Amino acid sequence: MIKRIFDILEHQLTVFRKEISLAYKVDGQWKTFSSADFKEQADLMSFGLLALGIKKDDRIAIISNNRPEWNFTDIGTQQIGAVIVPMYTSVSSADYKFILNDSNSRIIFCGDKELYNKVMAVRSELTSVEHIYTFDKVDGAEHWSAVTEQGKKNPDSGKLQQLKDAVSHADVATVLYTSGTTGIPKGVMLTHDNIISNIAATEHLAPVNQEHRALSFLPLCHSYERMLTYLYMYLGVSIYYAESMEKIADNLKEIKPQVFSTVPRLLEKVYDRILERGKALTGVKKLLFLWAVNLGLRYELNGVNGWWYETQLKLANKIIFDKWREALGGNVRAIVSGSAALQPRLARVFWAARIHVLEGYGLTETSPVIAVNNLEKNGAHFGTVGPVINGVAVKFAEDGEILAKGPNVMKGYFNRPDLTAEVIDKDGWFHTGDIGTMVDNHFLKITDRKKEIFKTSGGKYIAPQMIENKLKESPFIEQVMVIGENQKFPSALIVPSFQYLKKWSEENGVQATSNEELVKNPKVIEAIKQAVEKCNSELGHFEQVKKVELLPTEWTIDSGELTATLKMKRKVILEHNKDLVDKIYG
Repeated sequence: MIKRIFDILEHQLTVFRKEISLAYKVDGQWKTFSSADFKEQADLMSFGLLALGIKKDDRIAIISNNRPEWNFTDIGTQQIGAVIVPMYTSVSSADYKFILNDSNSRIIFCGDKELYNKVMAVRSELTSVEHIYTFDKVDGAEHWSAVTEQGKKNPDSGKLQQLKDAVSHADVATVLYTSGTTGIPKGVMLTHDNIISNIAATEHLAPVNQEHRALSFLPLCHSYERMLTYLYMYLGVSIYYAESMEKIADNLKEIKPQVFSTVPRLLEKVYDRILERGKALTGVKKLLFLWAVNLGLRYELNGVNGWWYETQLKLANKIIFDKWREALGGNVRAIVSGSAALQPRLARVFWAARIHVLEGYGLTETSPVIAVNNLEKNGAHFGTVGPVINGVAVKFAEDGEILAKGPNVMKGYFNRPDLTAEVIDKDGWFHTGDIGTMVDNHFLKITDRKKEIFKTSGGKYIAPQMIENKLKESPFIEQVMVIGENQKFPSALIVPSFQYLKKWSEENGVQATSNEELVKNPKVIEAIKQAVEKCNSELGHFEQVKKVELLPTEWTIDSGELTATLKMKRKVILEHNKDLVDKIYG
């Protein structure tokens, strides 16, 4: 097994020598890079950075959407022992200022003009930055090719090999700043060994090989997509970068990938769109569609529903679900889901359609995978995040918090030994902040976030995430936050699914010209209350949502109510909706 991340590229070049290692769209055409191209560009980046005076342990920042230049810069930086600091494209200039100064980054690579302008807005306040380059050609900015041109003028393969040999598996490879639902970002230091250990523990679980293709659209600065990218490289899988979130459906049909990773929210939207189209059918076609979906929602693993169910499912796959698979390109072997809880009903219906959605779990601090469902025997269980991976140990604190220990646990938080000591105890156990349990003594199940569990004035503990996931099963509900800390009962702030609601309104005679009018309409309020009551029927009395308030605007990253990984910033949402909360409990 390789020991440093950049060894993966050498491994791919030696073992697979891919004609297509990386690919992305340029002016409507796929541009591809072979393993040899990849290595050449990474080496030129290394030479160029050395010519600019970059030394071991210096920090280099990347702010860009997924594209091959991201990978060239990443590997080229690591080869000389420097450290990559990747950042989300969706955060504010203020966050860039904090992260760039906190990390003492010397060089920034920006993807395009918009990102360059966001950085330039705080340029005068960046204390350590010496150069800013762009991957796109931007007027007034230095292009990244200036670095590789320096590399062409100053090639020194002997020196580069010496520097690579001097990089230890225990050295820090990257500092990833967590977006965090509270407080300022923290820089997670991950070593080469941290990430390589995750690859070693999951490579046998990946149902893909060198003949296959992956579509990538989750940000490479996200630890999950980053590790999977290295895993694909190690396995010889060709990586295609999606043009944009809006073009994913088109790219799936073009590329016909065997694997891609996603977040549950996107799967929910895909499912909702399928349902919407199915319900628009008429006659026998509509009846068959609804029959197949209802059949899929009852799906259980390993054929436990019996031969008659399986016989019906074969028919449903032939006449209905085959179209679902075609919409994903027709070749998908697995979709890896992470970052948030996946609704079990979605996993069931997709598995029924022979689309294996594999939910995993982990944190940036654990490189990231702790557990993942897989296609091995006894490898998957709906409603769980799968078995704990090899080499990682998990145990539970008295309050149910999940503690993890293994070679994947971070070195610590950059410049913050105090915060590191808060989450890694003296015995080396990392405290995840998540509450969980084991199912059948084999599958890890996440039940809530420790900090999000709250107590009502009656002394009852409420796990909001579980209730929120149930509520989101309703097509009426897009986003929801359950509240009620120190109050008599739980309530909910709900953002309706306006796309669904507008169509429903037309069918039910509701007149509204705006979202503001919709959320105040008595028929709409009653429909959503019925959806809440349906959820309440499955909850204990003290957990039931007693009151709701509807909001006319979605929570977004730009509004500051979601993190870059689309997690709710509960404190911010409460502050923004203080009047509504006061109305509920006033």
